[in-house]
Amino acid sequence: MYRLALIGFGTVGQGFAELLVKKEKQLKKKFGMEARVTGIADTLKGSVLDPEGLDLKKVLAWVAKGKTLNDFPAGVRGRDALSTIKQSRADIVFEATYTDIKTAEPAVTHIKTALAAGKHVVTTNKGPLALHYAALRKLALSKKALLMFEGTVMAGSPAFNFMNYCLPGAEITEIKGILNGTTNYILTRMEEGLSYEEALRKAQELGYAEAVPDADVLGWDALAKVCILANAVFGAAIKPDPKKLPCTGITKITAAHIKKAKAQGKRYKLIGCVKREGGKVSVSVAPQALPLSDPLAGVMGGTNALTYVNDCLNTVTVVGPGAGRKETGYAMLNDLLLVHFSLIWR
Repeated sequence: MYRLALIGFGTVGQGFAELLVKKEKQLKKKFGMEARVTGIADTLKGSVLDPEGLDLKKVLAWVAKGKTLNDFPAGVRGRDALSTIKQSRADIVFEATYTDIKTAEPAVTHIKTALAAGKHVVTTNKGPLALHYAALRKLALSKKALLMFEGTVMAGSPAFNFMNYCLPGAEITEIKGILNGTTNYILTRMEEGLSYEEALRKAQELGYAEAVPDADVLGWDALAKVCILANAVFGAAIKPDPKKLPCTGITKITAAHIKKAKAQGKRYKLIGCVKREGGKVSVSVAPQALPLSDPLAGVMGGTNALTYVNDCLNTVTVVGPGAGRKETGYAMLNDLLLVHFSLIWR
């Protein structure tokens, strides 16, 4: 029986909790795995702590009514995130708080605190991995703890796990792809005839884009993800600074660009790329007019995709959702299972 602490109980945290409830019997029957949430902490939704285990169905129903966990009629309430990590008796900490990508806080402090206590960590936060991967990995190794982060790049679609379990014997020299669903949606709608401004407005109406969409449309989100890939896969130490790294978004792509590319049998996509040449690792983000024969060219709407260039299979492309409540929650569930497998196979 694993004890879990959920730090951050917004869209992703609740998506994960819903999957734990839905798949409880399946996880036990198929994998012999049982898990119990003993603590939850969220800046907006409050916190609740019960080392004996919380009733997740009741917790989810309580939050769905707009009530704060500080008033939940069970357990100890009112603990902050760090206290919850320390006092929940959790074996595994799931970190999905709202975090400043520029500083990686408060997520990086939560992760360090958990690892320092010898707890395994699963996170979907990009900042800590983009800015502090080497230090976090070193801390995890020193404490014999696992640091899992599948959900940081393509939500529940396999990025790291695909490499680790499907391409372990191949030498990967380049990873490139569509890592931001918002920009891919905008470019798709522009190809349908909308202007950039109209497509962006539609994306905002549907909740794909924020009111201030800079992180998406200027390429910053994709840059953070390629830096995570560079650091975790190729052992680089590259921080996602758009002022120092080649990073161009889609704001200057016009209907004329789209029309010209279409006439040439091509399609614009915002491509994030990490490449290793010799001992050098480089990253970039930029719009590219891809030939329609390229698998990435056929990826439309809010979908993400990654192409792995390697010495055994030449290229392999993984396509799937790159965001969403259930989708990112599934990344956490998948990492939980991998922690389980790692521990029982030791």
